[in-house]
Amino acid sequence: MCQFIMGELNVRLATDKRDTQQFVQNLLRDMKALERMVAEDWFEHGVVRIGAEQELCLVNRHGKPAPINLELLERANHPLLTSEVARFNLEFNLDPLVFQGDCLSRLEAQIRELYAVVREHAAALGAEPVMAGILPTIRKFDVAMENLTPLDRYRALMDALNALRNDDLELNIRGVDELRIKHDSPLLEGCNTGFQVHLQVHPSEFAELYNIAQLITAPVLAISAFSPLLFGKRLWYETRVALFQQSVDTRTTSEYLRHQSPRVMFGSRWVRQSILELYREDITRFRVLLSADLEEDVFAELNAGITPRLRALSIHNGTVYRWNRPCYGISPNGKPHLRIENRILPSGPTILDEMASAAFWLGLMKGIQQELGDPSRLISFEEVGHNFLAAARTGITSKFNWIGAKQIGVSALVRKELLPLARIGLNRMAVEPADIDRYLGLIEERAASERTGAQWMLNSYMALSAEGLNQENVLRTITSSLIQHQMDETPAHTWPLANQDDARDLEPHTLLVEEIMVTDLYAVQADDPLELTAELMDWNHIRYLPVEDDKGQLEGLITSRILLRHFSRIHLENQERKPAIVRDLMITDLITVEPEQSILEVMELMRNHRIGCLPVVKNKKLVGIITQADFMHLTSSMITHHVRKQSR
Repeated sequence: MCQFIMGELNVRLATDKRDTQQFVQNLLRDMKALERMVAEDWFEHGVVRIGAEQELCLVNRHGKPAPINLELLERANHPLLTSEVARFNLEFNLDPLVFQGDCLSRLEAQIRELYAVVREHAAALGAEPVMAGILPTIRKFDVAMENLTPLDRYRALMDALNALRNDDLELNIRGVDELRIKHDSPLLEGCNTGFQVHLQVHPSEFAELYNIAQLITAPVLAISAFSPLLFGKRLWYETRVALFQQSVDTRTTSEYLRHQSPRVMFGSRWVRQSILELYREDITRFRVLLSADLEEDVFAELNAGITPRLRALSIHNGTVYRWNRPCYGISPNGKPHLRIENRILPSGPTILDEMASAAFWLGLMKGIQQELGDPSRLISFEEVGHNFLAAARTGITSKFNWIGAKQIGVSALVRKELLPLARIGLNRMAVEPADIDRYLGLIEERAASERTGAQWMLNSYMALSAEGLNQENVLRTITSSLIQHQMDETPAHTWPLANQDDARDLEPHTLLVEEIMVTDLYAVQADDPLELTAELMDWNHIRYLPVEDDKGQLEGLITSRILLRHFSRIHLENQERKPAIVRDLMITDLITVEPEQSILEVMELMRNHRIGCLPVVKNKKLVGIITQADFMHLTSSMITHHVRKQSR
């Protein structure tokens, strides 16, 4: 039931024109074969299956990404465990189950079984698994290309995406805070981990069910959001949506208003007839990125009554990321089938939370089909797309435009309209009543409390910050608390806020400069008057000011000691002088550090050179500053944590 298994194929970057042309020919033949199979009704009848894929992060005992996925896979040697694009991510594929009876609780049991396998082997490597849509402690350094899983298929995909770009990736997301950074690889995608749920559908009902999936994306996402933090910034409730789109976006800017679709997308219109519409649009809009040696003669197989694998179509489909993805596969009995893959759910907060969200989605798919039918006649696609973005940005606090030309909040919509429909759908599939009550009951409680995993994380962030913790300690404490709650297996809407007692002991030698440097900088330029510099330092209670040019490149540093000496000398001499500017006094022979250096290196530099401040520079641009005061604050936090731990 999983998406196409790219690891079985010798995929490569499609750079040679002849190679690309041959692959496109294979792709078009696959489309013709699929059209024939749909027209001749080759597809499996009388059974509906569900399946899922679980992604997770691997972290060390300090809650930081642990790039050990291949080592863990070698130790575990389990057929359902597989790698992901980043070395600190892992995935397991769940067995497909017939959508009836105790299928949901059986799916949950298999997730728990595989999670236990991962936990056991991770522990032997000094690590542990954690489920989080975006790991709070992930650093920009962690998604450098050095942490790409060293397999040819991942390298080919990264190379293909980079080949379509002229410049570095620009990430720009605004929430409570704003994140604006440049990055040199699409491995930023590796920040995201999800829980993908699959539903098998017959071609005759594909259009209707796909449109239902589009309709319910917003409320299901809003009630399940769990990704509000990235690189220490409070952004969207489900930041995965913006991050994934921007991290693999190959579009270029233009002065004309030409429409260009991102490779990660919600969609642009309702489906009117069949799955073929989506595949045709994806082939039309998106160039082939990858190629492979394909020997399959799809028409010979069709003529012989053999179901073709449609490998070219599967490869191309795997490079277009719809949040509701159409999938083609072959069932164990050799019959072809179609699936809708729901890609919107984040990993976590717990296995129980994930399963409740999955049950809600699956129930809605079948319940709305029975009670309302195709929603394309009931609401505009523009409104549904607007709802999706609102849900990603503001989660459970969103208001949606809904069927019946009304505006309604998430909690009211879920409780009054959607939960009854989900119950109808699960009953229609003869799902075990106890499982229906268990999973949908949790969604009811979540909606009533208006507390999701994202809300817990944001509230914890505010509470810990109000206690005076710096950002590094806030993120580390939230991650420690998250891991503990996942081990306790209590649903996220019941969690108390993370507190300082949850934080694990910190080993300072593991910290990087970017984790404690100050990024909210005040700076001056070389031609600014010294009087301005003095006032800036006095107003903001700082001792060091970097000097940068118009492009943000570091030119020098001015210190309070330099200013004190200058103005003291003027006072003692008691004479008029030409007003001085920053250039006259700034230090230009600077020692700088990079964000990825360890703080032990920084401490050594400060001690050896007897300096109290180091500018942090990346690609000649000033990105931060680190001072002795930052180390004092870190030491204070460590002592406070130790005292609190001893007094428990």
